[in-house]
Amino acid sequence: MSQKHLIVEPPLGLRASRGARAARRPRRSRVVDRQLLALVQASLGRAPVRVELWDGWSPYRGTADPVATVTFLGRGSLLRVLWNPDLWFGEGYMAGDLLVDGDLVAALEAIYANAAPQSLPRRARRRAWRLGNTLPRSRHNVHHHYDLGNDFYALWLDRELVYTCAYFPEEACSLETAQRAKMDYVCRKLRLRPGERVVEAGCGWGALARHMARHYGVTVTAYNLSREQIQYARARAAREGLAGRVQFVEDDYRAIGGVFDAFVSVGMLEHVGRAHYRTLGGLVRRSLEPGRGRALLHFIGRTSPRPLNAWIRRRIFPGGYPPSLGEVTSLLTEPWDLTVLDVENLRRHYAWTLRHWLARFDAARDQVARRFDERFARAWHLYLAGSVAAFTTGSMQLYQIVLSRDRDNTLPATRADVYRQWTPEGLDDDG
Repeated sequence: MSQKHLIVEPPLGLRASRGARAARRPRRSRVVDRQLLALVQASLGRAPVRVELWDGWSPYRGTADPVATVTFLGRGSLLRVLWNPDLWFGEGYMAGDLLVDGDLVAALEAIYANAAPQSLPRRARRRAWRLGNTLPRSRHNVHHHYDLGNDFYALWLDRELVYTCAYFPEEACSLETAQRAKMDYVCRKLRLRPGERVVEAGCGWGALARHMARHYGVTVTAYNLSREQIQYARARAAREGLAGRVQFVEDDYRAIGGVFDAFVSVGMLEHVGRAHYRTLGGLVRRSLEPGRGRALLHFIGRTSPRPLNAWIRRRIFPGGYPPSLGEVTSLLTEPWDLTVLDVENLRRHYAWTLRHWLARFDAARDQVARRFDERFARAWHLYLAGSVAAFTTGSMQLYQIVLSRDRDNTLPATRADVYRQWTPEGLDDDG
């Protein structure tokens, strides 16, 4: 990863001065520093998180033992966090301007759970809603996140490189088992039948496409803008004898053409942008066989419209926007008369998935720091830890919705077939 991705200038007036840099050296804090820190502590409400200055002074008066202590190493980091905590806490943590001693996940969970609800300025909402993920910008965004190297993701994902929420039939399942269960769960919700044609928008490293072809007897055309992922997916399909049944296309979802029995998108809607939902909805309708076509969208969302965290948007997912269910139905499904057949929230499953990823990432942290640098390793540790906290506290949701193009009276009338018992070897004989 190029170093230019990790260099960001603070806004004018908050750039580190010679005096602020000197604050990193051990020295006594001043009254103004303590007043600023008291404001930071007050902003955390009743969260059992202690904040302190570089000399150890803290305004923390909580009755509970703190789950973590955040140490600010200079006045500059205090000012920046007070000015825009969503952005500058992450920037400070990544740069080493503030340190966290204790359980970072528990600290973030406490902060999210105790934070006072804030109304988002209308201008910020409109800016997020107009997010223009054009084709050139989408290519840039995909390259920024997904082309960091397949070997990087192999350090902490499962063996199939599935980088989306797993499905845990039991919480104690291994990550590998839960990811296989997720892929089978998606196939069952789509009611795939041998011989059908499936199109996948945003296929990652191709695990779901190969699973559908191998276990459900369908043919799959899968689209993705990441060159590294597509090359990996093609090589795996060839090695596994699936090249004739799975076609991987290096292109944007807007290039999808043809008619299919099923449309599936797992983890892509977050990258589309609210301004393009109507376009995607029209594509889903055009892609589905009249009278029997089904679609499944699996995506990170919110309970109400709000932009993605500013630091995550800058450092991890540029162009990202997690929609509410209302936005998806009003902007994507309703204009094209797509019928919503099923809605499920897998929020807790994503929290469990992320805990597995975080543990594996931390075990490989030294390798990550050697390949990139320590700033990059801290940034990704914070991203994964913050994501765990977001899903455990309900700040983020994980939705799966199943759609159809027209009236289809051939689908099962109950969910019984979806909830058949699953084992690592496949579906049981009683299903």
